[in-house]
Amino acid sequence: MRFAAALSALSFAAIAAAQDATIQVGATAATAGGIFQFMPPTINATKGSTITFVFSGAPGNHTVTQSTFASPCQQAPGGFDSGYIQIPAGTTGGFPTWNLTITDDTKPIWFFCAQLAPAPHCTAGMVGGINVPASGANTFTNFKAAAIALAANNTLPSPPAPALSGAGAAATAAPGPFSGAITGFAIPSGTAPPPAATSGTSSGSGSGTGSTPAPTNTGSGAVSIAASGFVAMLSALFGITLM
Repeated sequence: MRFAAALSALSFAAIAAAQDATIQVGATAATAGGIFQFMPPTINATKGSTITFVFSGAPGNHTVTQSTFASPCQQAPGGFDSGYIQIPAGTTGGFPTWNLTITDDTKPIWFFCAQLAPAPHCTAGMVGGINVPASGANTFTNFKAAAIALAANNTLPSPPAPALSGAGAAATAAPGPFSGAITGFAIPSGTAPPPAATSGTSSGSGSGTGSTPAPTNTGSGAVSIAASGFVAMLSALFGITLM
């Protein structure tokens, strides 16, 4: 009887340790801190947990794009990217979601919004992190400050390549569903490749580069999105009126 109770308690503890979490992407004009933010900006998550990004900022046009601590506003090599999700003004429900499963909880996972219009969201402070250090050089406070500092020299994010899988996290499906006037652009498709083993020590650096391969998703032209200046212009125009 006592053994069964103890076993049950251990099982419950294991389930509780892998609790899922939700992050809101974007905010409304009335939200404290402004419209360019992830809420909450940081969370802790265990391996196997699912992080649900809810694109609820209205109006809003945002991405969830993996970066590194060293380059907060550039897509990490082989990093995940949700594509651009546009939420019209006045939208109150039916918000698209994107589920990322944590595949490695030993390293920080950094991300940002790659939207450029009406001004770069990343350099306005729209960045976030999962399992980030609470102290030391590579804290979220320093990560956000580094992103904002890029505005001083007009450093712009490059158009990201849509990808379901990244270092430390992977999705099995694209963001969705899209209903009403909600639309998406450069959305990842295909099946996420299996998580690649990463090399080197990393719990402090949070660079997330390791030996992760470049995106291999099929469908919406990941390579051309990364290389084309024309697409970069489109991505900016796509959000010119809806931030």
